[in-house]
Amino acid sequence: MTSKVQRQQTIARIIAEHDVTSQPMLLELLEEEGIEATQATVSRDLEDLGAVKVRVRKGESAYAIPDFAPDRIAPQDQLRRVLSEWVAEVEYSDPMVVVRTPPGCAHVVASALDRSRLAGIVGTVAGDDTLFLVAESKVGAEHVAATLRDLAGLSKDARETSR
Repeated sequence: MTSKVQRQQTIARIIAEHDVTSQPMLLELLEEEGIEATQATVSRDLEDLGAVKVRVRKGESAYAIPDFAPDRIAPQDQLRRVLSEWVAEVEYSDPMVVVRTPPGCAHVVASALDRSRLAGIVGTVAGDDTLFLVAESKVGAEHVAATLRDLAGLSKDARETSR
């Protein structure tokens, strides 16, 4: 038998590793891990974990847990994955950097950036589809914006032709 804490840790890991689009899908992935649970239990676990649905590729929605293990450092590959999937545009005006995402995704990107402790970022504030970053004065918003564009796979040329 798995404890509630162990089950919730497994759920958080599964959501971080897969685009979990539904509770039945999560139940199947838990079963593959040897954890049996009811949909009602999984629903309560998702609520306890603060899971939210965010848009992913192809317009689908998947679960995300923006604040799980907030002291954990987000690995560079994880940060690159989050930014490449959910960042649509990056602009700057010293000392601010503005990042635009699909609706409902800004908090997930902000959380990943906060955990990454990426050099040059003082802090983030997220709305629904826009987040603001404050850049350290010694680094500058232009450099932070360029770093974020690079991690997100946004080319400068594509940004300029969209204007």
